[in-house]
Amino acid sequence: MRIEVFHDTVCPWCRIGEQHLFTALERWDGEPVELVWRAFQLDPGTPEGGLPYRETLEAKFGGAGRMDQMFSQVSAAGQAAGLDFRFDRIEVMPNTLLSHRLIAVAPEEKQTELLIAVNRAHFSEGRDTGQLEVLLDVASSVGLDAAKLREQLDRGEGAEQVQEDLDFGRQVGITGVPFYIMNGKYALTGAQPPETFLQVLKQIQDEAVEEK
Repeated sequence: MRIEVFHDTVCPWCRIGEQHLFTALERWDGEPVELVWRAFQLDPGTPEGGLPYRETLEAKFGGAGRMDQMFSQVSAAGQAAGLDFRFDRIEVMPNTLLSHRLIAVAPEEKQTELLIAVNRAHFSEGRDTGQLEVLLDVASSVGLDAAKLREQLDRGEGAEQVQEDLDFGRQVGITGVPFYIMNGKYALTGAQPPETFLQVLKQIQDEAVEEK
């Protein structure tokens, strides 16, 4: 079974949805599930050096009051999922293209762990995950070879895969993330609870048995 997850590394609801998915997979006792991470950019127009975090979100949400309300809502949902969001530490809204490329070039068996670490660096530690040195340090923290990854990124690796993901997302009409394509058949959107993932997984498995 295969779940393709379209996400952005600065999307707080993606992080929460991913944690719910991980919780569901811990409970799942059916056939093995393969996770495939697909890039999506909420704001591809963000400059390479990033933008001021609070000012950018204030403009997006229509003022500091609405932004802080969103922060409170996300923090509460995150806490319920066992995640720590520290919006007070974040100073930069990064362009996420480089972080997506890093995840794309990482060994498949380490991509999930790396994604979790990148999310933690941004949302809990307030680090600028648009910067190469920050991303390489995060990669090192999960046991990856930073020097090798630097060489791969310098060669432009990962760019084609990320562009294919972005193009596919546009072609199928994905306008927001998280977005999940489950076994190429079912689509879910939003930070769904673990129970929803488990329900769909069971439905897919049951249908496969009926078709045999």
